[in-house]
Amino acid sequence: MTPAEGGFFARLRARVNRGASWFGDLLPGRRIDEALLEELETRLLAADMGVEVTQALLSDLRKQVARAELDDENALKGALAASLISILKPVERPLAVDRARRPFVILVVGVNGSGKTTTIGKLAARLSSQGKRVSIANSDTFRAAASEQLGVWAERARAHLVRQARGADPGAVAFDAVQAAQARGSDVLIVDTAGRLHTKQPLMDELKKVRRVIEKAVGRPPDETLLVLDATTGQNGIAQARAFAEAVEVTGVALTKLDGTAKGGVVLAVRDQLGVPVKVVGTGEAVGDLEPFDGEAFAARLLDG
Repeated sequence: MTPAEGGFFARLRARVNRGASWFGDLLPGRRIDEALLEELETRLLAADMGVEVTQALLSDLRKQVARAELDDENALKGALAASLISILKPVERPLAVDRARRPFVILVVGVNGSGKTTTIGKLAARLSSQGKRVSIANSDTFRAAASEQLGVWAERARAHLVRQARGADPGAVAFDAVQAAQARGSDVLIVDTAGRLHTKQPLMDELKKVRRVIEKAVGRPPDETLLVLDATTGQNGIAQARAFAEAVEVTGVALTKLDGTAKGGVVLAVRDQLGVPVKVVGTGEAVGDLEPFDGEAFAARLLDG
C-alpha cells in the first residue's frame, strides 16, 4: 500500500489541516507565469519552509517554466511535489531499537510546552505494544506536576517509572534510572528532561551534564537523543534545533502538534540546515497518535491538506 492510499497518510488526512489547502486554491484557471510563482513563494514562506528551502524550490520551478516543461497546474503541482519528496525522503528514518543495547537509552529534550511528556508517553506505549519492556526516568524534577503527569502516561504504557522528590538532581535521577533499568532487564529507557529555553546557557549546560551521566552509567552516549519540536513554532524551531544539536548531539526530531497547524514546513528547513532526520510525528492527543515519519505522505499533506 502506498502512502497516498492509507496508513500514515490516511491518519494525517483525518486529523491534520482540516481547512482548505494553502496551495490548492492558488492554481485553478491560472497561467503558469512569474506572478503565480511569486505568490507561490509567499505561500511557501508562510508554511514555514524557510528562505533557503523556498528559494531552492522556486529556482528549480523557474528553470522548468523557462524550458516550457510546466504548461499547466497539474505539471506545476507534480514538479513541486517531486521537489518536496526529494528533500523529505532522506529525513525519513524510523526509530529503531537495537535489542543488543540493553537498555537502549532515548534522551528526550525540548523547550517548554513542546509536548515532551505527551510524546514520551505515546512512545513508551508504542514500544510496549511491540513487546518491549520500557522504563521511564523523570529527570524533569522542577516542573510542578511533571512526575504525576509522567506517572499517568507510564501506567497507560505499562512502563516502569523512576522518579525522585521534586528538586532532586536530574543527573542523579538519570543515573538511578539506568541502574534500575539494567536490574529489571528493560529493553528501553526513556529519559525525560525539564523543558528549557534554548537561549538559557545554564540550563543547556545542565542538559549536557545529564547526557554525560548517562554515558558514564551505560558506557556509551544515549542511543537516541530526540528533540521534541512543536510544528507551530515556525522558523524559531530552527534556532531551537541548532542549539540543542550543539549541546547534546541530537539524532532525530519528534514533530508534535501537527493536528493544530496547517504548516509543518519547518521540517524541510530542519533537514536543509541541520540534516537531522524526523523519527516520529504526533498527529493528535490519543495514545496511538504517534507515527513514524513518511516523507511522501507529508509532502502530499503539505500540498493537499
